[in-house]
This record gives sequence, C-alpha cells and structure tokens, in this order.
Amino acid sequence: MEVEREETETGKSVMCVLTDPEGTTLGGTMYLPQNVGPLQLQQIVNTLLKNEEKLPYAFYISNQELLVPLGNYLEKNKVSMEKTLSIVYQPQAVFRIRSINRCSATIAGHTEAVLSVAFSPDGRQLASGSGDTTVRLWDLNTQTPMFTCTGHKNWVLCIAWSPDGKYLISGSKSGELICWDPQTGKPAGNPMTGHKKWITGISWEPVHLNAPCRRFVSASKDGDARIWDVSLKKCVICLSGHTLAVTCVKWGGDGVIYTGSQDCTIKVWETSQGKLIRELKGHGHWVNSLALSTEYVLRTGAFDHTGKQYSSTEEMKKVALERYNKMKGNAPERLVSGSDDFTMFLWEPAVSKHHKVRMTGHQQLVNHVYFSPDGLWVASASFDKSVKLWNGTTGEFVAAFRGHVGPVYQISWSADSRLLLSGSKDSTLKVWDIRTKKLKQDLPGHADEVFAVDWSPDGEKVASGGKDRVLKLWMG
Repeated sequence: MEVEREETETGKSVMCVLTDPEGTTLGGTMYLPQNVGPLQLQQIVNTLLKNEEKLPYAFYISNQELLVPLGNYLEKNKVSMEKTLSIVYQPQAVFRIRSINRCSATIAGHTEAVLSVAFSPDGRQLASGSGDTTVRLWDLNTQTPMFTCTGHKNWVLCIAWSPDGKYLISGSKSGELICWDPQTGKPAGNPMTGHKKWITGISWEPVHLNAPCRRFVSASKDGDARIWDVSLKKCVICLSGHTLAVTCVKWGGDGVIYTGSQDCTIKVWETSQGKLIRELKGHGHWVNSLALSTEYVLRTGAFDHTGKQYSSTEEMKKVALERYNKMKGNAPERLVSGSDDFTMFLWEPAVSKHHKVRMTGHQQLVNHVYFSPDGLWVASASFDKSVKLWNGTTGEFVAAFRGHVGPVYQISWSADSRLLLSGSKDSTLKVWDIRTKKLKQDLPGHADEVFAVDWSPDGEKVASGGKDRVLKLWMG
C-alpha cells in the first residue's frame, strides 16, 4: 500500500496561478504536472499572451527565481501540495549585454577630480564634469578628448544630456547652468543664472512630451527648483516651497516634476504654472536620491540598443512615446526615495500621497537609488558598503551585494537589466549578476575614490571617474 501512495503523490499535479509583476493573473488557476519547469512555463505564458514572437520570461516564487521543475521546488522548499503556488512571470530583454571585464582606455585631461560622467542617449558620446571647472566631451571611437568646454567659474557638480541628444547641460558649485552644443563643444548662449547656491541635480522634460527638447529642471542647495527653456535661455518657472536644500529632481513621464529635499519631503509639481500638486512625507531625515521606474526610457527617449538614428523630431517623439507606453504598461509610474534615515520608500504618486512600502535594511545612509531599465528591480547604494536589490513592483528585499570595502557612491544598470555596476570610495568598480546574485567582475584600476559611473545605453561600454582625475573606459 505504501508504494502505491508514493506513486500517486509524485503523479499529483501542482495547483498554480501565474501573475505578472503587478499581480494581475493570467489564465486563472492551472493544474500543472510536477515535471513542468521554466521552459514549459515560457511556452504557456507565450501561448496565453498570444505572443506572435516568442519572448523570454523568468519565473519567481516568493522572490526566488524558479530554475528547477515544480516538483523539485516543492520538495526542496517543503511546500504543501495542497497550497496554490503563485508564480510571477517577468519578461526578459530579448537582447543580451556582455559584462565588461577590462579597462580599454585611461584618459587624462581633467586637472581635478572627475565628479560626473554621462553617456549621450544614443551611447555615441560621453561627457564628464570636474572640479577643474570644465566639462569635457570625449571621442569614443578614438578614446581621446574631443572638446574641453570652459565657462564655469567653479566645480562642475552635475551634467545631463537632453533625451534627443541635442544639448548637454552642466550645473556648478556657483549655481549657474550652461547649455552646450555637443557637436562643437561651445556654449549655446550665456550661462543661465538665478540659483543662489550650488546645483544638486538636473532633469530634462521627456522627449515623448515635447520634441525637440527645450525645457529642463534644476535643483539647488538654495531650496528652489527652476524650470528653464534652452531656446529662450532663461528660467520660465521657479518651484519654491521646500524649506531646506533640494537634493534631487526628476521630470516624470506623466509630465510632473518630483523634488526631494533636506526638509525630509518630496514634492510633486505640475509644469505649466509650477503649482504644487502633492507632498510625499515619511522620511525622518534628508532625502538624498530619487528614482523613477520609467527613468531609463525617459533618459534614452527614442534611442535603444540597436543604435537607430532619427531624421525628424516627429518620428523621435512618436517612437519615444511608444517606448514609454510599452515600458510603463497599465501600471502607474513608481518612485523610490533614498534617505539619510537609512531607509527607502516606494511610492505611486499618481495614486496616493502615502507610501506603498517602507524598505529597510541598510545600516547607513542611502546614497543612490536606481530602477533597472525594465522597471522590475530597484538597486540602492549605501555608505554601509553594500548594494541592495529590491523588487521594483512590491518593494520587497531580494539580495545584498557585499564586496566593497568603502561607501558605495553610484550605481548604473546594463541595458538588459541583467547586470548592475557600482563605484565606490574603495577605488574599485564592481559588476553584479542579477540572476546569480553574485559578484560577476571586480574592476580595480583607479588610484583613488570612484565618484561617478555610467553604463552606455547601447551596453557596450562603461565610463568611470573620480579623485584620481582620469576618465576610464571599460569594455567587454
């Protein structure tokens, strides 16, 4: 009798429910054989979604990736056969980015620390800002300096490319902003003044809302954020209301602006008159960093990993809107804030002024938060020397990446959301594998602290800069 019962147990099917990352079920409850694994689940999902082109998916049960047949999973995790198994399917990028593993160029030029690095939206150009008061544009083909942009009187603290690639804005410690033409390295007009203290962040209006790009927003230590028009070369709206320094700013895909401040609040502004729409409260200390779930498509606009170029602004706007809508799906845009109080919050500002989840685990201040390009993950960098990975939809903790021996300053994602890059005070860059949750590549080479890292949107190269004044390019 015993043997018979054994057989019926293994032959029993598993009661499953497939849901997307937002929690929407696909096809109701299913009874699946125990030998069904990720491959068969991919076929099921593609069939149920009626995908003409078969897409790759990864499957998660309680935030752990399913890599074995269901029967093995149940046995290993001692899960009862009577329970309905909730399986989350996550679409994966159809292209794959190679990990970087070597420094391909070390380029001298800056005479003080490199404070910011940023690839253009199409990945063809690279800019850096430095304590030597200059912005530099680099030729990625020859890996040499192309233009040195002079005009600032103080440290260049932040830089931002317009999503159509036509302009580069830089902000300095003196509070002025300069708009550069990346084709010539010359300023497109006089410095834009108005802020009384240094610039802490710059964000452009998304190209799917307005093409060609004209407006951007700057945040400052003086407590204000300002909207500027590059064709008018002046400030068109001043967003006043924070009682302390504004530390970060993001222009969202729905057209609103988010500002984070040392007054512990995040404010949401509409952009036609600059009215305050919403206030997000909860942090017990300074807000240091904001991340949007749609940030990657907002930054790259119409450009993707294929390198396609556009002749008209109309086409660019249309493609950017398609990319934005596809990435966002039916869900609201999500916002994550990182703070000096060691915590993070996940918000859906369009839905509620209350946070969705409080994300705890860091032992020191959270320096930088960043959504993966597909919006499914959030990564956070902290002074506790760790990088943490969270579920981008639910805010649940997924993994901690340990290996740095100093504070982690900045992080950047590969375009396919499979790899994460971090730069630290310990002078190294590290690449982490999201699938294995392990260190993929350790990249020493800088002689001192690494302040800035960026992974190019085409996925082919990484740039880093820091205290040793050199710009390093890394390849696969």
